[in-house]
Amino acid sequence: MKVTINDVAKYAGVSIKTVSRVTNKEPSVRQATIDKVNQAIAALNYQPNVAARNLAGTKSYVIAFVYDNPNAYYVIDMQNGILSSCKQRGYELLIHPCDATSDNICQELTDLVRHARLSGLVLTPPLSEDPKVLDALDAINANYVRIIAGEQAPEQSGGLSVLVNDKHGAISITQHLIDLGHKKIAFLSGDQQHESTKERLAGFKQAMKDNNLPVDDEQIINGEYSFESGVEGAKALLKINNKPSAIVACNDEIAAGALFAARLEGVSIPAELSIVGFEDSPFSRQTWPKLTTVHQPNGKIAQTATELLIANLNKSEDKLKNQVFIPEPVIRDSSASPLNH
Repeated sequence: MKVTINDVAKYAGVSIKTVSRVTNKEPSVRQATIDKVNQAIAALNYQPNVAARNLAGTKSYVIAFVYDNPNAYYVIDMQNGILSSCKQRGYELLIHPCDATSDNICQELTDLVRHARLSGLVLTPPLSEDPKVLDALDAINANYVRIIAGEQAPEQSGGLSVLVNDKHGAISITQHLIDLGHKKIAFLSGDQQHESTKERLAGFKQAMKDNNLPVDDEQIINGEYSFESGVEGAKALLKINNKPSAIVACNDEIAAGALFAARLEGVSIPAELSIVGFEDSPFSRQTWPKLTTVHQPNGKIAQTATELLIANLNKSEDKLKNQVFIPEPVIRDSSASPLNH
């Protein structure tokens, strides 16, 4: 027979309400009581019914992962990070892909919160950086945590944030190329609606400026976070007279596309052209040669964001504060000193 909450309460010698408070991770429960209930749960192999809790009580136990991102590796890493925290805390995960450019995006998300009875949302770029989306969610008092690019949370935001210091990562990876002896370095951009694109470009420019190197506007190519965009961007760079000796790509998909295009043109990587990426996704390890990149722990970032959200939902006394992740370079085979160095 299926073990019920009544069985756990009887085994532990406590009330059903106490078992519920422990499984819901509510504050102000004595540690000795928590240990007693958890021992009973383990002994009986009790599995709380989250759906039943949602229907029976006023509190919801569903968190939504809301995203608009074509990168499957990014989505899977984020999903796994959120799911790991949800499982630990007794929450269910709802996956909600959407189109951030839709005219109805604000209505779509507010309807989602109401109809799915969400506890909260984990918002990723560009949704997490859209003031209209945030205003709409604030208007219905929705709980959410934002994963955003930057060094500190925006002053106008009173919500929870997990920040990724993309600018620092871009400075570091550009400096790596400069230290190798590169002076003519190009930049392949991602989608302009993402703050990460702006931060990474700013970091690239900062590193060039700090080393008294010129930034050639002809060698900054706008694009998207996709393999195809990297292919087209690299083709354009290889046609100009003042060709770069190195390329900083805004993510690994773009870098992989650039590497593919360069090899089709007979350009040797890294002997004739160094290419570096950003994020350290599986793309960076599936190319030949393997990509030098910037490690961004997306799974850990998502896990931290979810823990931050749940701690806030449960009014935990040990609430996590806004967190900042600093991406760092991972040196592999796609970068080397230029031939004339």
